[in-house]
Order: sequence, then C-alpha cells, then structure tokens
Amino acid sequence: MKVSLFITCLVDQLCPNVGTAAVAVLRRAGCEVVFDERQTCCGQPAFNTGYRREARKFAERFIEIFEESDADFIVSPSGSCTAMVKHFHELFPNDKNWRERAEKIAGKTFEFSSFLVNILKLENVGAKFSGRLTWHDACHGLRDLKIKNEPRSLLKNIENAEFVELENADVCCGFGGTFSVKYPEISAAILDNKIESIERSGADAVVACDASCLMQIGGRLSRTGSKVKPMHIAEILAKQE
Repeated sequence: MKVSLFITCLVDQLCPNVGTAAVAVLRRAGCEVVFDERQTCCGQPAFNTGYRREARKFAERFIEIFEESDADFIVSPSGSCTAMVKHFHELFPNDKNWRERAEKIAGKTFEFSSFLVNILKLENVGAKFSGRLTWHDACHGLRDLKIKNEPRSLLKNIENAEFVELENADVCCGFGGTFSVKYPEISAAILDNKIESIERSGADAVVACDASCLMQIGGRLSRTGSKVKPMHIAEILAKQE
C-alpha cells in the first residue's frame, strides 16, 4: 500500500521528528511512503479566521498537488489539518468541478492513528515504552473526525507502558490557532486546567495527535518545571526501547 504523507506546517517547521517518526511507523506497518515536497499549508488558519477566498487558494493548490500522486491514501500526523481537508468542499459552493475534486481528495485523507486502526486494522505496531502514558483529545480530531478509541487502542498495546485516562481528556487545551493569540488570558486559563489534570494523572508523558496542542501544553509544562513529556502519538509508536 502506498501512502502520501501530508506533513503539515507545524511539523515541517517545528517538529520534524514527528514526521520522521510517522514515516518509520508507516513503513514498519508495511506501507510505502512518498512525500511531495511541493506541498504547502492546507489553508486552515485562513479558513478558521474567516478568509475563505484566501483559504480556497490553498485548497486548490493542495488538491492539484495530491491529485498527481498515485498513492492509495493521504496520511497526516494532525487531526486539525486532516479535518481541514474534509472541509475543502465548503470552499466551492458554486463550482461543481472543484467541489467534486475536493471530495475525492478528502475521501482518501486520514489522520495518522485513524489510518493505522481503521484502514490497516492495526492496534499493535510493535512499540515499546517504559512508563505511564495519558492521552489528550485534540478538538478537531475528536469532534470533527470522531477519533477517540483509535489512539487509545494503540497506546494500550505499547509494550511495558501503562495507559491512564486523563481527567477531562476531551477538554480543549486552549490553543485554538489564532484564538490563543487573540485571547491569551482565556487561552492560558483553559491551559492551566489541562495542566492540572495532566499532573494529577501521574503520567510520564502526555500524548496527542496534533503538534499545535503539544506546543501549547509543552510550553506550559516546561515553564512550570514539570517532568511530564509532551509527545506526539507518532513519536511514542516509533519507539522500540
């Protein structure tokens, strides 16, 4: 099975290790992974802020690039960016051709953990990690893509790891893209509640599917001197030690 990796802006610019981890896990699962270096932003920041015309330009570029691939699926280590691809069709209400092209691309695009469990039918990818893990439900992954059990199943099957459910796991971390910039005080207050839950869990690592959430959570954990590590699910599944 051939997979085209949609890497996302944050992973490309700030968390390249997440991308390499995703590739390692997909290859271990038997996939051929290809990467088109022409890919750019999916347009989510513009879309969420109300700039639909600008978002459409990004969507058109994304569609054109990934249409050229002969990959069976498009896989992304981000629930929010995957969700954006699923919303591309909304940008073309009066253009049947582009809308149908958008829907075709969306139909083959999957978030990383969902792809492993629902398409490859894997819950154990041979990962090993000694420690206690907990899971933060990123908003787009949970509410938009309905991803909940998939990552938990993967984490529970990591050798030597103990999974503990996070109190209020489905509550936002306060990032929300431009929300955290426009409303920093509210964002920080939401985040503090999340950090308190993480600390109470006794976890060695808090895992999520979005680099944006992990950047938000990790920043606060670092500033408070916490020993809890923020980890992307691709990173934890790539471990074999």
